[in-house]
Amino acid sequence: MPTFVTGLLLIYLFYFLIGVAPEPIGRLDPFMFEPDRVTGFLTIDALIAGDPEIFFAALKQMVLPAVTMALFALAPLARMTRAAMLEALGAEFIRTARASGLSKRKIVLTYAFRNAMLPLITTMGMTLSYMLGANVLVERVFAWPGIGSFAMDSIINLDYAPLQGFMLMMALIFILINLATDILAGIVDPRASK
Repeated sequence: MPTFVTGLLLIYLFYFLIGVAPEPIGRLDPFMFEPDRVTGFLTIDALIAGDPEIFFAALKQMVLPAVTMALFALAPLARMTRAAMLEALGAEFIRTARASGLSKRKIVLTYAFRNAMLPLITTMGMTLSYMLGANVLVERVFAWPGIGSFAMDSIINLDYAPLQGFMLMMALIFILINLATDILAGIVDPRASK
């Protein structure tokens, strides 16, 4: 399901119907004052300022966007984890390890999980790359003033210079994620780096 649909459903369920989530109007309630900027992270700045009320208000505003992004990433990772673990547990070396009398915990954590890691790392890299695009929609749905909203405003205003900067930054992040994925895959399975 697209992230904006998930976000809208979560808003409808937890804000409108149940009433446990705060109004999705940005990072902080408009009647609260932001603490002095030290790090740029609202929750950390609130802790530095010693203001638990702003900290918890900002934390409440983060829950629904974080759940929306997590649900977006969770489905492919859970499916791939299950498939990779089932494939690894059905391999002959696992049967040999069981016949050797190794504990189930050692078999699963040491042998099966290590062999299931390669497809998981690849899927994680692709999911993180897709989340760069999903971030734009989530920021728009929850009225967060982030880089995605900045890019959308640049498109609407036909302001091409910031849009080009946004595209270059996203391309750089995409390349770095793919590089990290390849390096991790080579560490987990040295055969993958050849």
